[in-house]
Amino acid sequence: MSDPTYTPPAKWTWDSESGGQFASINRPIAGATRDQDLPVGKHPFQLYSLATPNGVKVTMMFEELLALGETGAEYDAWLVNIGEGAQFGSGFVDANPNSKIPALVDHSGDTPLRVFESGSILIHLAEKFGHFLPASGPMRTETLNWLMWQMGSAPFLGGGFGHFYAYAPEKYEYPINRYAMESKRQLDVLDRELAERPFIAGDDYSIADMAIWPWYGQLCLGRLYSAAEFLDVQSYKNVMAWAEKIDARPATLRGRMVNRSFGEPEMQLHERHDASDFDTQTQDKIGDA
Repeated sequence: MSDPTYTPPAKWTWDSESGGQFASINRPIAGATRDQDLPVGKHPFQLYSLATPNGVKVTMMFEELLALGETGAEYDAWLVNIGEGAQFGSGFVDANPNSKIPALVDHSGDTPLRVFESGSILIHLAEKFGHFLPASGPMRTETLNWLMWQMGSAPFLGGGFGHFYAYAPEKYEYPINRYAMESKRQLDVLDRELAERPFIAGDDYSIADMAIWPWYGQLCLGRLYSAAEFLDVQSYKNVMAWAEKIDARPATLRGRMVNRSFGEPEMQLHERHDASDFDTQTQDKIGDA
């Protein structure tokens, strides 16, 4: 059966909710809907987020820095429930006028500095602590190449494939096919590169891997959109091996837990204010790293 056709009007108007899982928070205007200050904890870095793929990028980075002994990277992570519209509170909009998680406020300097967009946060932390992004030279450029690739490509996986396959109120063949094809093309891009190197930008783990893994790695591990079989992710052998390698890192497990309010209860840590917030059961899993 072919999809029903739609004739766009001369001028689009917002006269009804679009339907689907996120209809209640989608709107065509920016700005705050209510006054709501952001909480501030004791650490230099205040993160306001949720454990979606974009949020997990940043908590993975923080946990990797702490695992290296960078005590200055201690952070408070506050849960932002986007399903309830918390991203439209005035404090969050001040931190990120685009009203998307994650948002970071860096209090380590004389004046609080807002940092928004997950890629920008990764660069900020990498440059501040001198890890996971070369300071100069060809490998810095290659790392940034792949970080920008992720920032440009993931909307096709998330807002494109993920939306129409998993969240749209109706399932239509054309958009699902369109974005499934693009998602598989992107997986093929990664698979070809990872055939030649252990990590996406070369020999070393970097912010490029941290940016890409929560999307494409978790997709291959069956944690995203329940689409692993549909997209035949097992055929991308190099991506699968890379996904499993990063999944085994202790900081990845901790990063996946932070600001998680869904899924298995033992994987949820709604807020993180200290390393001791990870419970004993989880500490047994991740060891001493």
